[in-house]
Amino acid sequence: MDAGLLHYALYFFLTLLFSTLFAMGGVGSAIGLVPIFSMMGMPLNLAKATGLFINSASTITASVMNFFRGVLDIKFTLPLIIAILIATPIGAWLSQYIRKEIVEWILVAFLIFSALLLLFSKRETKVVYDKPWILFLIGGSVGVISGLIGVGGGALMMPLLILLGFDAKKTAYAISFVIPFSSLGAFATYLSFIEMDWVLLGVVTLAAIIGGYLGDFIMHYRFSAAQVKKLIAVILLLLAAKMIYQLLGG
Repeated sequence: MDAGLLHYALYFFLTLLFSTLFAMGGVGSAIGLVPIFSMMGMPLNLAKATGLFINSASTITASVMNFFRGVLDIKFTLPLIIAILIATPIGAWLSQYIRKEIVEWILVAFLIFSALLLLFSKRETKVVYDKPWILFLIGGSVGVISGLIGVGGGALMMPLLILLGFDAKKTAYAISFVIPFSSLGAFATYLSFIEMDWVLLGVVTLAAIIGGYLGDFIMHYRFSAAQVKKLIAVILLLLAAKMIYQLLGG
């Protein structure tokens, strides 16, 4: 096989595998794919931009369907969208002025924190903190972090909202609608200072869309979301351990 075709085939199957797995747990696959792409030698900013677009591609179909089915609480979702639309491009813009190693350590911390939230967050809550300023604060904070490290932010935002007392299903609908806004805003910002491989982007986007459908099908007929989220958490911890090993000079 031609070296170029082999290169694209490898990225296609890696994206298909992780998009399927992460879709089974309801989490955007960029959180796993960005560090993997980076460890494979892809420039970090290119890996982040590619991961952000993958997240958009894998969630936008579900977002449109949820909107037309009327299951979205727009009053709840709007503050998150506004905050994240403002904050995510800021995080992406800041990334070009921050040392690569610092961004990688932030990504490691994000991987570990997200994994722990997936493993230990509970749905049983007694108080709902539903003030708009709380939603703006959560959306803004997660937006800056997700833009900086190139992930959609859903893996962090979902457990935080559930811990604050919001209904898990309502939260999932909201986040699936928010992620395309946050991811595409940051992606556009990255395009202003990186050179995009458009063929690669097309290949991994196709893989992400297929993986999203496969993951949703498998989750409903083979595994529970709770089981898959535990598996994803373990994978995130392994990726964090690998990145720490590399950052410490291993």
